[in-house]
Amino acid sequence: MTFLPRAFYRKIAGAMPILCVDVILRNRKGEYLLLKRLNEPKKGRWWPVGGRVLRGENLTAAARRKVREEAGFSVKALQPVGYFEYPGGRGPFGITDGFHTVSIVFEGSIGDRQHVVLDEQSAGWKYARQLPKDFRVVLFPGTGSLPVSHGKGTPRGVEA
Repeated sequence: MTFLPRAFYRKIAGAMPILCVDVILRNRKGEYLLLKRLNEPKKGRWWPVGGRVLRGENLTAAARRKVREEAGFSVKALQPVGYFEYPGGRGPFGITDGFHTVSIVFEGSIGDRQHVVLDEQSAGWKYARQLPKDFRVVLFPGTGSLPVSHGKGTPRGVEA
């Protein structure tokens, strides 16, 4: 796994979509772990764990790495459930327009009292009953649906 030099990454990000992973982590109460982002995209927003896939890294390994890096713990079982696309907008490293990501979305379970240790990319963490409104996951066929929120329907921001 390797990181690209920042200037080269900015050039690539301006020319094509960037592959990412997002990880929906849910406790036994049905609450979602969300982190408050310090960086673009979605700076200042509560969002699931996630980030870029590195060269030479498979998707599941990337999802596991992002949970370890951003939340400070490991998850035993992660399942890919769909994808999320963020076409256009602000990106990291001063990209002010046209940043486009395609994110494979994974789902995993955590304990109700999971100890969270944040990295330098997040300002806080919380459990929420719903996912962010604009986190619209398109589910893969055969994956069923994401867990219901408040006892009925699909979590806000999730397409079935």
